[in-house]
Amino acid sequence: MSEEFEQISLKPGFMKHNGGVLFRTISDTEYEFKSTINENHLNAAGITHGGYLSALIDAGAGTAAHRASGNSPCVTISLDLKFIGASKVGDEITGFTKILKKTNTLIFLFCELRCNNKIITSASGVWKILKVKPSNLGPGG
Repeated sequence: MSEEFEQISLKPGFMKHNGGVLFRTISDTEYEFKSTINENHLNAAGITHGGYLSALIDAGAGTAAHRASGNSPCVTISLDLKFIGASKVGDEITGFTKILKKTNTLIFLFCELRCNNKIITSASGVWKILKVKPSNLGPGG
């Protein structure tokens, strides 16, 4: 659907502070995101910190859930991660998210992070679709 990646870390916050996340839609159920590892993403062993990889998946897969829900706000209910490999400074990390099931209130998905054509982290998660009442939209909403 989208050839170009777009920067999704536009508002001040953790992910923008840490370099941002680029995102694109592949299909109605498949999404891709990426980020480049910097010095501040490393742990004491000199490899990418698991907390950063967790946050990257939460941001990228969360955006996929948001898009799959028709742009409704979504919040993470559960995120189960498996750390399989490592990455280092300068590596580009690419995330692939597949929406497994969507109900009226929940999104179930699977996500993998890849670096140098190897899976370094896999995750399964559930996101809650928040229903926003029209009175909460504010002016023009």
